[in-house]
Amino acid sequence: MSGGAEPQGVESGAPRSVTVRVPAKVNVQLAVGAPRPDGFHDLANVFLAVSLYDEVSATPAAELTVTCEGPDADKVPLDRTNLAARAAELLAARHGISPDVHLHIAKDIPVAGGMAGGSADGAGALLACDALWGLESSREELLEICAELGSDVPFSLVGGAALGTGRGEKLTELPVGGGFHWVFAVADGGLSTPAVYGEFDRLTSGVEVPEPTASPVLLDALRTGDTTALAAALANDLQAAALSLRPSLAETLTAGTEAGALAALVSGSGPTTAFLVKDAEAAATVAAALIASGTCRTARAATSPAPGAAVR
Repeated sequence: MSGGAEPQGVESGAPRSVTVRVPAKVNVQLAVGAPRPDGFHDLANVFLAVSLYDEVSATPAAELTVTCEGPDADKVPLDRTNLAARAAELLAARHGISPDVHLHIAKDIPVAGGMAGGSADGAGALLACDALWGLESSREELLEICAELGSDVPFSLVGGAALGTGRGEKLTELPVGGGFHWVFAVADGGLSTPAVYGEFDRLTSGVEVPEPTASPVLLDALRTGDTTALAAALANDLQAAALSLRPSLAETLTAGTEAGALAALVSGSGPTTAFLVKDAEAAATVAAALIASGTCRTARAATSPAPGAAVR
């Protein structure tokens, strides 16, 4: 998991920084079940990692601190509610050490945008601290901690493509037979994931919600690298809820499809919208059209699959 870097233990007395790069994700399918007694929902969540990255650096310090730079850094909590800080605390507690580390997050994944930026930072901090402290934790142990941190955090560690079941934390890695090109339209402001799930529950109240299952057609499209087939199979059960809370996103989706995107959907709980396109040239065209449309703050091209968290 350390990407070939030799871990440096705390006991060595040689402070250094460890930096981990960790990807964003898009949900190419997000099937949502009815609410469970614990308030979560069972999911069939097909994750695909994309080439937008945060970097998390861990450096020895007198106490646990977090700093952040990059787009919307002012919206990132710097206290113990930050998943990066929680990751350091959980890892340290497991090994009976103090989480004395400074975590610096260089953001490039949209904040509160449905692309698992906070989860990525949690996974990145976990791997960075594990390397910095010389713990050499097993992949299984790291994934256990990731699952404690949140439903999307395990996938941020793994990357590539995977099916998440349970509340999304139980992963089965998936084969991908080729690369896919995307454009992501970044909206002004964020959307609260709990609020979107709450709206999903409101919209489906009194309706029988089927058990979530992964689409065989979509999984086959990933396996064969068939962009056209993947475009036809994209699905997000949270999209109606996100559009209910943020109706303006419909204009963004329309602008991207009119510019030539093969398919469009809200990414996860939103408000970032995702557009699957044919190739890099189409990505540039769609991104330019989205920016010109005035329906989003900016648009970013990316490719998938992308590798999971890795020491730089």
